[in-house]
Amino acid sequence: MEKMQVMNVSDNKLVVEIFGESYPLKVSDNPEHVKALAKIVDGEMKTIAKRTRSFSNARIGVLAALEIADSYLKMKKDYDELVDLIKKKKNN
Repeated sequence: MEKMQVMNVSDNKLVVEIFGESYPLKVSDNPEHVKALAKIVDGEMKTIAKRTRSFSNARIGVLAALEIADSYLKMKKDYDELVDLIKKKKNN
């Protein structure tokens, strides 16, 4: 697996590379969290690019966003169901 390029600019700015493009970002609290987010997006875009090979970078970005949103919604549904189950167990 390729290592994502990350360059610290200052205490509150960070430059990350996602799918071959550099993005200067302001970070307020946790630069490691922002690096982790960028790594997820970069990885998803690279995975989609390998599967499609003919889409533009913008389309690959949108498809990656849809994949990430799908994963999020599935995990949120599982979490909500677990919370409901715990509440029901506590009430019994």
